[in-house]
Amino acid sequence: MKIVVGSLNPTKIDSVKQVFPEVDIVGMEVESKVAAQPFSDEETLEGAINRARECASSKKASLGIGLEGGVMEIENDLYLCNWGALVDQKENVFTASGARIQLPDEIKKELEKGKELGEVMDDYANKHEVSKNEGAIGIFTDNIVQRQEMFSHVVRLLKGQWQFYKKQGE
Repeated sequence: MKIVVGSLNPTKIDSVKQVFPEVDIVGMEVESKVAAQPFSDEETLEGAINRARECASSKKASLGIGLEGGVMEIENDLYLCNWGALVDQKENVFTASGARIQLPDEIKKELEKGKELGEVMDDYANKHEVSKNEGAIGIFTDNIVQRQEMFSHVVRLLKGQWQFYKKQGE
């Protein structure tokens, strides 16, 4: 079996490797077909599904996985959100979401100017490539939860749903 992850971001690829250690896993640059900075659960989920579908339809994949980070608003507060999708060769789509934390108003203001969270976080934390390392979740949880761990949780939810479905079809 081979899994293609719809990203070259090492935190996303490594999160899948952690959950599927026995499987050949590769990353592939694909389009999410949503805004570079998704601004709702719906848009973030759509991006994850689009990535997973494109990967699953490639000749290389048994499974396609798309992982998408975004933000969503509740009563004028902005929250970090993340979604994942797993698509199998029968085009079954499994989806899951994970951790959410409120983002500071100064981050919200920068995102509303059209910037991407990764860029904003690099400036905020005075670091380079936060999105490929601890992520915003790592910065705002004092590294108690990191981006790879957050995505690994989503991938575990996806794997569990897919395995359950497969058993039902046996």
